[in-house]
Amino acid sequence: MLIGSYSPALVLISLCVAILASYTALDLTGRIATAKGRAVYLWMCGGALAMGSGVWSMHFIGMLAFSLPIDLGYDLTLTLVSLLIAVLSSGFALWLINQPSLPLLQLACGALIMGTGISSMHYMGMAAMRMQPGIDYDPQLFSASLAIAVCASAAALWIAFRLRRQTPYVRQIRGAAAVLMGIAIVGMHYTGMAAASFPGGSYCGALGTGLKGDGLVYLVLITTLAVLAVALLTSVLDARLVARTTELARSLTLANQELTQLTQHDILTGLPNRTLLADRIEQAIGKAGEQGTCFALMFIDLDGFKPVNDAFGHHVGDQLLKAVAERLRGHLHSQDTLARIGGDEFVLLVELQEPGDAMGVAIKQVNLVSRPYRVAEHDLQLTASIGIVLYPGNGMDQHELLRNADAAMYHAKNAGKNGYSFFDVSMNSDARQQLQLLQDLRVALQQGQFRLHYQPKFDAVRRVPIGAEALLRWEHPQHGLLYPDRFISLAEKTGLIIPIGEWVLGEACRQMRQWLEQGHEDWRIAVNLSAIQFCYAGLVDGVAQALQRNQLPANHLTLEITETTAMRDADASLLVLQRLSDMGVDISIDDFGTGYSSLMYLKRLPANELKIDRGFVRDLEHDSDDAAIVSAIVALGQALGLRIVAEGVETDSQQDFLTRLGCDSLQGYLMGRPVPAEHFMAGLAPREAPRVS
Repeated sequence: MLIGSYSPALVLISLCVAILASYTALDLTGRIATAKGRAVYLWMCGGALAMGSGVWSMHFIGMLAFSLPIDLGYDLTLTLVSLLIAVLSSGFALWLINQPSLPLLQLACGALIMGTGISSMHYMGMAAMRMQPGIDYDPQLFSASLAIAVCASAAALWIAFRLRRQTPYVRQIRGAAAVLMGIAIVGMHYTGMAAASFPGGSYCGALGTGLKGDGLVYLVLITTLAVLAVALLTSVLDARLVARTTELARSLTLANQELTQLTQHDILTGLPNRTLLADRIEQAIGKAGEQGTCFALMFIDLDGFKPVNDAFGHHVGDQLLKAVAERLRGHLHSQDTLARIGGDEFVLLVELQEPGDAMGVAIKQVNLVSRPYRVAEHDLQLTASIGIVLYPGNGMDQHELLRNADAAMYHAKNAGKNGYSFFDVSMNSDARQQLQLLQDLRVALQQGQFRLHYQPKFDAVRRVPIGAEALLRWEHPQHGLLYPDRFISLAEKTGLIIPIGEWVLGEACRQMRQWLEQGHEDWRIAVNLSAIQFCYAGLVDGVAQALQRNQLPANHLTLEITETTAMRDADASLLVLQRLSDMGVDISIDDFGTGYSSLMYLKRLPANELKIDRGFVRDLEHDSDDAAIVSAIVALGQALGLRIVAEGVETDSQQDFLTRLGCDSLQGYLMGRPVPAEHFMAGLAPREAPRVS
């Protein structure tokens, strides 16, 4: 019997090739698992070629590592057949592990087929030597090699199937698995080689026409390593490309999500905006139609937000809106939607068990908004006016529901604010009238439709006129003469009160200048300032310009602000009033006694005059409490060195009582009604002389 030997270097090389081929195969399974469409079949074909070449190369190098005392050669046809078997077996393996699942029975059948293929490749390669006489195989070692091939195939299939997905540390795990698979493949080969025995006198029949020579080893080795390297490098580069593509897709997804967030949510509060609200309303309408449920839509408008925004700036106003949104959002149910649709307007969509539940929800919202806020070291107070519509019943689609809720909100605001109102069909006509009035108001100033009427003020003791109060009127083309209660709230809500107020101030100064030129040097003109005007940053400069433009001395102008406005932020009011006072303008605290004043702040305000509200004067003759209040106000004003003015005087007894108390000046219908400037002087004629009581 011929005794063979092995080249340790080539044995080691065959092991390395087996490990590299195993790792390449495992990596390619990951590419196939993530590929789609035609790319799956391209990767599968390329992988079969690379993996088959690697396994076959390991076998062939192992064959070349074996030497006998005779020269050896290898039949070209049988050698190529063995390569084809290796490629087909690898292709089958890659196809099998690319299936969605790998049950145990399928794994066993696959291992049997793949193991048979690898064994066939090995023994076909052995047959390529065409030994004469033929090779004898030890039955036990032959069986062992077959068993090793099947078991190694089963392990390889299971490992490859488990490692085909990209998971943390997958490359390190693949490396360890490749070492084990390479050892198993090499073990099968050398077990098969050990099973072979060559009888004495044997010779190689393929020596003359087959492959031979040491150069063949290096050719096979270099070719195989090149194939494996190209396959592995392609796989790695593709993996990186896929990873980058995945990252780009993830970035695009995040960008789309952010864009969706921006297009469907309010930037300031993070609440849904009008677009998303419309979608939610449509969903609620569809659900109500399918399941017979009901919901309420509540239009929430913040009362008093604009004065805060103008007084403290937009930064504080924005923080206040965020605080309101956070407070309301914190008390929502998961199925409810709170949206901000602009400015200080919010809309709440609430699913209801019963229509009657809407009242409780509205009361809760009113109470939530009215709780004090601490924003930027300021203690602020707001209220809410809420309009409520129910579905089904108050609208067919989201546009009609929102329009009706808005109309109900205006009804709640006109009813005194800080409350709620359910929609009624009669509100639509009111809302349309208000909307039309608002449109008319925008052009009224441009078209010169505003007028000033003047109500005279008299010295209480001497009964002679000492000036007038300018009162705004709107000469509407269709509705005639409108009083401020019809349009001032609209002007304040839209900001039109600022240019209107500037016009009033300029026109009053112009008229006072005219009276001054007529010889009435002891007269003063009084102009009311709304809360919005008083908070306007350009107020002081506007007053200075009006005085300068009409060449009117500042001490002939009195600016009236309500007690509530002055006390809303006493420190800020003090700064504004001090600037006006330093200019020489008189300051009058209007409607005194109706609000809540701090005497500590009141005595610091640079006011010249207190004006007693007409509500106290009206019942002066019949209500002892009103008489006591008026007496206290007069005493307080005198103690602070302020002039006392009483308005709303309509009877002689009121006039006499107020004069005896010590009021400095009086105004009311008894002495003169508000009239245009051209009629003002004529109305004063009968009262020029002191009245004898």
